Amino acid sequence: MGSAGTGHPRRWVLLKGRLVASVASAFVMAVTGVGWTGYHTALGRIIISHALPNGAMSLGDNQNILLMGLDSRLDQNGRPLPPEIYDALHAGDESSGGYNANVLIIVHLSDGDGPVTAVSIPRDDYAELPGCPGSVCAGKIKQAYGLAYQQSLNAQAAGNSGAGATDLAAREQTAREAGRKAEIGAVTDFLGISVDHFVEVTLGAFFQIAKAVEPITVCLAGDTRDSYSGADFHQGVQRIDAAEAMAFVRQRRDENDGSFTDFDRTRRQQAFLVSLVEAARSGGALSSVSGLRKLLQVARDNVAVDAGLDLMQFAARASQLAGRPLSLYTLPISGFGKDPNGSDINLVDLPTIRRIVNERFMSDAPAALDAAVPGSQPPPAPAEPAVLDVVNATTHDGLAAALEEALAGRGFTRGSATTAPTQAEDSSIEYGPGAEAAARLLADQLHLPATAQSAVAPGTVRLTVGTAFPAADYLAHPGASGSGQVSTVSATGTGDHAPAPTDLSQMTATSVPCVK
Repeated sequence: MGSAGTGHPRRWVLLKGRLVASVASAFVMAVTGVGWTGYHTALGRIIISHALPNGAMSLGDNQNILLMGLDSRLDQNGRPLPPEIYDALHAGDESSGGYNANVLIIVHLSDGDGPVTAVSIPRDDYAELPGCPGSVCAGKIKQAYGLAYQQSLNAQAAGNSGAGATDLAAREQTAREAGRKAEIGAVTDFLGISVDHFVEVTLGAFFQIAKAVEPITVCLAGDTRDSYSGADFHQGVQRIDAAEAMAFVRQRRDENDGSFTDFDRTRRQQAFLVSLVEAARSGGALSSVSGLRKLLQVARDNVAVDAGLDLMQFAARASQLAGRPLSLYTLPISGFGKDPNGSDINLVDLPTIRRIVNERFMSDAPAALDAAVPGSQPPPAPAEPAVLDVVNATTHDGLAAALEEALAGRGFTRGSATTAPTQAEDSSIEYGPGAEAAARLLADQLHLPATAQSAVAPGTVRLTVGTAFPAADYLAHPGASGSGQVSTVSATGTGDHAPAPTDLSQMTATSVPCVK
């Protein structure tokens, strides 16, 4: 949804090369122009979330930042927005929308001189939902937030948890924390990566951000009209205001083109982000003290960030990213389908999705990805065969058996596949007498520690997998095609060259892109 708008300052400094650098520079000016007191007063009222209790997990200076855009028509404290905003949104009032995370973008800042990469997850991708929020264990990936949010509200109403019964803001934040944790868990499980930081904005925040930076330059490949979103644009480059920007990023139908899809809306969102790069570079509202004041005000009431996100630290780093290339990708699907309730969903080949993300982020991969990259050398087998026992300490049924099957191909003899009496977050490798070499080999492949354990039988390696393990790489997933073959195409292609839902589309930030 339009809340993808990364216009909020914290989002911008994280979002991508030129955008990161441009807004970082603007923040330096904001701090000197507005003054430290005003800066900290504004930022001090931003919602600080503890949904990432473990802090940054990526190695070195690599950082993965999750940008979440909610469909909510309320502010961060659950209060209605001003009526004039609802009029401009063309999206109903405070009773409309909900708490689906309709925008999910992972931004990877690599260490060294690597590129800046942003990956959009189509909101209807069918995924496992860790923890089964609202007793739903699989669904559209966007739903994790709203399901956990409502489950928390219900529990609070029943007197089963924390916040005061009469404190709306406290109840709202308790429920939103549950939603954030669930959505972050769904994304990390889906992509097989860690999330180091996150930024959450609402639909109202996006509008206010667009208002602060308007007019915004966009480009359309053809005339388009949609009465639902209010979109009415002509072919070519044009400058639009905040209300039109909402329509630009929210449109998912086209009265002139029946082939317009949700994927085209995702690429609209990406194009808007690139337009923000251009706005920052050209010395518009983002480079003025008054413009920054407006943005700080927006951030104060409509944005949530994780407790570990240090804006000034990221701004300092961002100034070093200006010369790096920026690419924005939309992940492919393998087809369309129905969930058990008959709702339309995107089917995905999950190992392929994880491989795509791993290859483009170029960070140390989770264990399972070592064997997932086509054309790579197969991992070595133990010189002396060892029995492998697998203990499943997660909520994923069948994981131990799936790992037995997968690792048998690496030279291990299948042993027992059991379920631990309690769940554990961390994974480990233990080995008995005579199995050290095999255990060390497996430890290297899975990036896990290996320790001797007298309770393990001779010649045996015991692998215990916890909830942080990339289970999805080893489990069958709805819609998996198994082919692993995906074409990378330009996000701005038209006609026969237009990206299909099964393509991996790529957009660069060299200029304002002309999109469908």
